[in-house]
Amino acid sequence: MLHFAPYSVLSLLALTICFLLVCVFEFVNGFHDTANAVATVIYTHSLKPKQAVLWSGLMNFIGVLAGGISVAYGLVELLPADVLSPPNGDPAVPMLIALFGTALAWNLFTWWFGIPNSSSHCVIGALIGVAIGDAFLHARGLGNSVDWSQIWKVLRALAISPILGLVGAGLLYTLMKLVIKDPELYQPPQGEKPPHKFVRGLLILTCTGVSFSHGSNDGQKSIGLIMLTIIGILPATFALSPNAAPHIAQIAPQAVIAAPLIDKYDHDGLRDEAVLSANRLQNTDPAKVIPSMLRADIYEVIAGLKAVTNNPDASAADKKTAKDISATLRPTVEYAPWWVRLLSALCLGLGTMIGYKRIVHTLGEKIGNTHLTPAQGASAELVGAGLIATAGYTGLPVSTTHIITAGIAGTMIGSGSGINPAMLTKIALAWIFTLPITIAIAASLFYVMSM
Repeated sequence: MLHFAPYSVLSLLALTICFLLVCVFEFVNGFHDTANAVATVIYTHSLKPKQAVLWSGLMNFIGVLAGGISVAYGLVELLPADVLSPPNGDPAVPMLIALFGTALAWNLFTWWFGIPNSSSHCVIGALIGVAIGDAFLHARGLGNSVDWSQIWKVLRALAISPILGLVGAGLLYTLMKLVIKDPELYQPPQGEKPPHKFVRGLLILTCTGVSFSHGSNDGQKSIGLIMLTIIGILPATFALSPNAAPHIAQIAPQAVIAAPLIDKYDHDGLRDEAVLSANRLQNTDPAKVIPSMLRADIYEVIAGLKAVTNNPDASAADKKTAKDISATLRPTVEYAPWWVRLLSALCLGLGTMIGYKRIVHTLGEKIGNTHLTPAQGASAELVGAGLIATAGYTGLPVSTTHIITAGIAGTMIGSGSGINPAMLTKIALAWIFTLPITIAIAASLFYVMSM
C-alpha cells in the first residue's frame, strides 16, 4: 500500500512527514520524561522554570553527546532484519508511520491526563507491534520474526529499574534523615520563597545528574528513531556509515567464518536467510557495494549470530566467535551523525520548555499523601540519575519516568506519609496497558499499510 521508489517525489514527501513525526514524538517525550529532571527544582522554587529548563536542556545535550549509541541500536534491533533494512531498497514508510503514529498518540493521551507514562514503553511496544505485523504479513511464526531474547532483555530492565528506584530512594531518604538534621529539607515549599543555599544547591545538583543521565539514555532512543527514519526513507545515502570503508574490507573474511557457524545451529527459521546473506557477504567488493543490500545482509547475519549466542546448544567458543563477528560488522551500519545528536537534544529540550507543568504538578503533589519535600526530591533524583546513567552505558533502555516516579513513591513510604492510591493506580494502569495497546495498534497499522 505504501511502497515508494527511493528519491521519488512521494518518497521525499514521506521522508518529510516521517521526519516531522519523529521530531514531534521527541518533543512530546520532553513533556513526559525530561519534565522529571526539572520537577523538584521547579516545585521547590530552587530555580525559576526558564532557568531550570535551559539548564536541563544543556545537560541533556551534553548527555546525548557523551552517551554513545548502544541503547539506540539496542532498540532498533527489536525489528526484524527485513523491516529494519528492506533488501530491495524500498523506503520503510509503513514501519515508520506505524511506529511514530502509535507512540505519539499514546504519549499525548497519557500526557493530557497528567499521567507520568513512559515514552520508552510506547516506543518498545510499537517496535514489537511492527515486528508482529511483519510476521503476519509474511505468514511466519512469531518466533521467526520477533527477537524475543532482545525483547525480554529490554523488558527486564524496564521492570526491574522502577523497583530499584523505589527501594533505593526510600533507603537514601531514611539515611538522609538520620544524618542531615536541617529541618528545611523535610518541609514542603512555602510560597514562592526558594530554599536556603545548601538545599538549593543539592536540588540543582540532582537536577543536573538526572538531566545528564536522561540525555545519555533517552537521548539515545531518539537518536535510534531519527536514524530509523533517515535510513528507512533514503537507504542509499544513509544505510552505511560515512566511515564504513575500512570496515567493508573486513566483511568478506568475517562472513566466511559466520556462514558455517550460523548453519551449524537451527534457529527457528532464521538460519536459511542468515546463511544466504553470509554467503553473499563473502563476495563483497568495496567498489561495487549497494548500500541498502549490504545493510540488509549484515543485519540478517547479525540476527543469525545473535541466535547462536542465545542457543543453549552452542558451545562457549562458538558464542564468543558469534559475538566477535557481530562486533566487527556493526560499525559498518551502526552510527549517528553529529546533527542527529543535536536534533535529538533540541527536540527533548523544547518539549520540556512547553509541557512540563502537568507532570511537575503530578510529581510534586499527587504521588504521596503530602506534598514533595526537598529531601524526597533529592533522594529520588540521586538514585534515578545513578540508575539511568548505568543503564545508558550498558546499552539497556530504562524509563526516566518510571524510575523517578517510583523513587518519589519510595520516599513517601520512607517518610511515613504514605502514597496516593488513586494516582498510583492510574500510573500502574498506564504501565500495564501501554505495551498491549501500542503493540496492537502498531501491528495493525503496519499490516494494513504494507499489504
